[in-house]
Amino acid sequence: MDWTGICLLLLAGIGSGFIGYSAGLASLISYPAMLAAGLPPVTANVSNTVALTCAALGGLSTAGPELRPQRTRVIRFALAGGLGGTAGAVLLLSTPSSAFERVVPWLVALASLALLARPWLRRINLDRLGELHLGVFLFVAGISVYGGYFGAAAGVLLLATFGAVLNDPYPMVNALKSVVLGSANIAASVVFLFFADVRWSAALPLAVGCLIGSSVSPPIVRRIPETPMRVVVGLAGLVLAADLYRG
Repeated sequence: MDWTGICLLLLAGIGSGFIGYSAGLASLISYPAMLAAGLPPVTANVSNTVALTCAALGGLSTAGPELRPQRTRVIRFALAGGLGGTAGAVLLLSTPSSAFERVVPWLVALASLALLARPWLRRINLDRLGELHLGVFLFVAGISVYGGYFGAAAGVLLLATFGAVLNDPYPMVNALKSVVLGSANIAASVVFLFFADVRWSAALPLAVGCLIGSSVSPPIVRRIPETPMRVVVGLAGLVLAADLYRG
């Protein structure tokens, strides 16, 4: 890969890290960047997942104020993320690449619609279930399976889930989402390191960018409104889904 490609992936990583922490849509930037770099779909997805572990690490390094008050909850849902991410990685490597290519546009579209529908999802008042309900744990683990399998906008689904069952402010819910995604990505990456083709020439510059972008995101998330970012990114996700479907 030449220096132009490396610089473009670095910039894509910065954008992915920022938008991934703040809105849960890192792969909507990073995955197309991997495809543009010439990687086949499954290799792009595997390398993308490995790189996105740095997005979680960068964001969580500056999210202490949001995470400290919910340590027990963080540990519980991180376990769900790790279990789901492992299962998703195994699923990806055991299914044909043609099946993966067919399902990707629908996964992106579903996650984007979930982002746009977040206010409606919150009005369902699922908080009466309680965060300790087994169904909530299993649902988070199920989303993490998707996170390990592909992951584009998995953070959106987690935001919608936690936003429905928790009454905490958005920055705390967002930080919890990042812990779960980070656990899913790390678990999936361990599987990929042993059993898949990780294209390090693309993954490393993307990872560095993710680390930079996500580390500056938490202080900004504390100050900006959610709705404009949610709507813009959700619509962009639908455009991407349509483009992937045509391709």
